Amino acid sequence: CEVRPGPEFLTRSYLFYSNRLFKALQFYYWDPSCRDPSYSLVIKGKLRLRQASWITRGATEADYHLHKVGIVFHSPKAMREVASWINQTSGEGCRGFLPPGRSWAPGALYEVLSAKTERDCTAALGFAMHELSLVRVERHFQPLLQPQQSGSRLVEELYLGDIHTDWGERLHYRPTGYQRPMQSALHHVHPCPACGIISRADEHHPPILPARAALPMQLSGSWVSTHCEVRPAVLFLTRYFTFHGNNHTWEGHYYHYSDPLCRQPTFTIYASGHYTQGIPSSKVRGGTELAFKVTQARVTPMDQVTVVMLNSSEPGSCGSAGSWSAGVEQDITPTNGCVALGIKLPHTEYELFKTERDTQERSLLYIGERPTDGSSPDSPDKRPTSYQAPLIQCAAASEEFSNYISLKYVGRKDANGIEALKPLPVAFLLFIALLFLRWD
Repeated sequence: CEVRPGPEFLTRSYLFYSNRLFKALQFYYWDPSCRDPSYSLVIKGKLRLRQASWITRGATEADYHLHKVGIVFHSPKAMREVASWINQTSGEGCRGFLPPGRSWAPGALYEVLSAKTERDCTAALGFAMHELSLVRVERHFQPLLQPQQSGSRLVEELYLGDIHTDWGERLHYRPTGYQRPMQSALHHVHPCPACGIISRADEHHPPILPARAALPMQLSGSWVSTHCEVRPAVLFLTRYFTFHGNNHTWEGHYYHYSDPLCRQPTFTIYASGHYTQGIPSSKVRGGTELAFKVTQARVTPMDQVTVVMLNSSEPGSCGSAGSWSAGVEQDITPTNGCVALGIKLPHTEYELFKTERDTQERSLLYIGERPTDGSSPDSPDKRPTSYQAPLIQCAAASEEFSNYISLKYVGRKDANGIEALKPLPVAFLLFIALLFLRWD
């Protein structure tokens, strides 16, 4: 169950054809467990892959054209709410989308976009498919989980462009980062209880995901990225956090790289401070609101480009001017941060956290998604309403482990001894539907 900025709760199932046509199903819900459906969108169009992205390394740019978008309401409440949005905020051609008093018809499909008639009533939904303009497919091998079995299985995952955190910008935004990956219906991560449910769903029968017990927020311990993370504005990084619940202090390592496989380190940031007692979020059900204060930070440049940049910074703006060298850490607390890297000290961020267990009963920590514009959630009104890729809890925090994450490619070798990408966390999303229901 995805959480998009807003918040919006949804699952997705995308089907791509060899003739470049595609059919996408997006299922929206009232709840963060994706058990109470609101409405479904059926999106049809054409996708054309172009060249490798000049902005986001490892990605392919694409053009898409929408032919039609239809909506199916799953309750009278959803119909009234969506019709109200469209009638109030759309142009002249959409004001009469649904006449007042129109009764809900189960299974009825209403057209909200048509290329033939040049009618587009989707803006009121905050709907855009710009995610299709940035594409990346990753393939790796997952070891078989059963003790009596040996070997591995192929896993294919589709990364599509990120969704802008500002609702007003998402209709125009061209992505430079990714959402969490979608799983291939044929070659997905195992176990994945939701995969079959989503792949068998259609716009009239939205997927109802299995019930999951709510977990109390327990931050204590160490948490680490499960793969190389890509953020907007061409940032590649891994993260490693330790939280001390007894005195509410924290420390974090942010390992930055110049490539999408996190093999070429550029600089490392170590930060520490304290955090507040969490309270349940009133805006994002299932989330916990906290405030984090950063009081200390240190920076280690890892390549010559970063060294030159830091040595060129204004005196007093980032550590000891002119004394930076590769692999040598400097404390930037005395200079109240580092202007060149956008770090300001002391600094408070208003955060959104959530803990879950995956299908292998491992503890996951979700931290609020960073604002797409590169700013900081430094006021309560900028608190995130969606999440970054999850961190996984370490069995034990050790310096050896954090050094491995920071300096080496987080990967493994497949059955043939070829280095492959490290398995990514389970994502309850599919990009190949198993069933296709014709809509004319």
